Amino acid sequence: MANFFLDNEDILFLFEHMNLRKLAALYEEGFRFSLEHDFAPEDAEDAVDNYRRILSSLGELAAEVIAPTAAQTDRVGNVLNDDGSVSYAPGIAEAMTRLSQADLMGFTLPYRFGGLNCPQLVYTMSNEIVSRADASLMNLYGLQGIAETINAYADETIKHAVLPDMAAGRKTGAMVLTEPDAGSDLQSVKVRAFQDGNGNWVVQGVKRFITNGCGDVLLVLARSEPDMADARGLSLFVVERGPRVKVRRLEEKLGIHGSPTCELFFDDAPALLIGRRQRGLVTYVMSLMNGARVGIAAQSLGIGEAAYRVARDYAGKRKQFGLEIDRIPAVRELLVEMSVDLQAARALTYWASFSVDLEVGTLRAVEGGDSPAEARRLQQEARRLRRVSAMLTPMSKYYASEMSMRVANSAIAVLGGSGYMRDYSVERHLRDSRITTIYEGTSQLQVVAALSGVTSGLCETLVEDLLKGSAGVPPAPQVEQVREGLALLAEAVAFAKQHKGAGYLDLYSRKIVDMACTLVIAALLCDHASRSERKLAVLERWLAIKMPELRMNRDLVCSGDEAVITRFDALAGTAVTAP
Repeated sequence: MANFFLDNEDILFLFEHMNLRKLAALYEEGFRFSLEHDFAPEDAEDAVDNYRRILSSLGELAAEVIAPTAAQTDRVGNVLNDDGSVSYAPGIAEAMTRLSQADLMGFTLPYRFGGLNCPQLVYTMSNEIVSRADASLMNLYGLQGIAETINAYADETIKHAVLPDMAAGRKTGAMVLTEPDAGSDLQSVKVRAFQDGNGNWVVQGVKRFITNGCGDVLLVLARSEPDMADARGLSLFVVERGPRVKVRRLEEKLGIHGSPTCELFFDDAPALLIGRRQRGLVTYVMSLMNGARVGIAAQSLGIGEAAYRVARDYAGKRKQFGLEIDRIPAVRELLVEMSVDLQAARALTYWASFSVDLEVGTLRAVEGGDSPAEARRLQQEARRLRRVSAMLTPMSKYYASEMSMRVANSAIAVLGGSGYMRDYSVERHLRDSRITTIYEGTSQLQVVAALSGVTSGLCETLVEDLLKGSAGVPPAPQVEQVREGLALLAEAVAFAKQHKGAGYLDLYSRKIVDMACTLVIAALLCDHASRSERKLAVLERWLAIKMPELRMNRDLVCSGDEAVITRFDALAGTAVTAP
């Protein structure tokens, strides 16, 4: 049988190479859960074997059940019924049923709610596998982060009311954040939350672009403090689907047609407060968004993997001028760049997930610390890991989403005219890829989020730690190239920070973050190359391509050119109204 986990050599390599045993010990809290739950692992080997079985089961389901219906799902989409309910595409509905039956809808939830208690790294792998089969399905499957947020911040009453049903797949969720005038700028949210005469919370207003807004459990960001116009006035609420929540329309979209994107109207809908008032955006949604960003990075990996495989297979079979086109140097270059780009994005995304897991596991360990001194040490380590995760999370979303577009676009180039037709899936992959650079924060917002970690020196420290902490002996010539790249980055950052032009650092932020992504990935590939000849070839190609780019970006940042700002009207022209 086909299996999207077992047939992926790179995922299998990372599954074995990354320290899942360490994560298992953190998440299983010394494997104490085995005393309470028969299905909980007894030791690290048991846990890793369990992760492997879960991913293998999901891989088979993805290949045999989900992928065969993806093309039909793309064509038929979802239906808004006259009564305001939404009917999923048949393939999506069947997939959700099968995922629930396989107990895969509570991936990271604790055992006490019926979850699998898996680390984020394993969940990221699962999101990639699902996305390769059907990227739009991942937008339902990948919303398990909503349950994580409820588990982290809600009271026990709310947890017990919704989490068992979410883990069992009986209820799905939605992040209800965006409004017509509050997209990326969430502190401008205007939907109101207020208490009625009995002290019960209700929500009033319109939300837009809500993925799976027809779901059962809605996490709604709303303004609970009418006298505060900024983020301090926002709180987070649980609203369950009911007669006071109306789906007003389904959006017509370029891609991910199997994922319903809804406009919602809350008509004094009953709501329950999550955690404390005024912490909705700053604490709870930011935490939710960080998980969602890694989820979109994983979705991007799945799209890229699917597009690359079509192109690679086609190039090995299609003949022109008497030979298979994968023997033509120009086509070979396209395929190699696609493969290396994909592996680079996967290395970064999986490491970001691993870092988040270390942070979460360390915070758990703080609660069970044996002494005040140990608790302080763990708290310091958790703060360090939080800074690392805060940089790697937007980096991974930025790099992987842009990669998915590049790879899908190149796949069409490999197929030529056939790629432009619906006979092959690559046109769908290209359409699906475009949204990954937009939702959960556009690429430029990810750059802004990562920039402070880069300019503070955290990136340099992380790269050096990766080079020194390699599981094997990384190849010396390539390590020296990475350190040369670090010097180029330091030069660019220093110039941008010292330049007095208004907005200069912001203007060149993308170039700087591109340099940082390149070097973090290079350090990860050095570690991988210490254990794999195949990965050594990937590392060598990566540096062959990226060292010239690093020098170019250094030169651009250090040019002092501000024409984009100072001569904007001359270069961009005046704004005109479209006909």
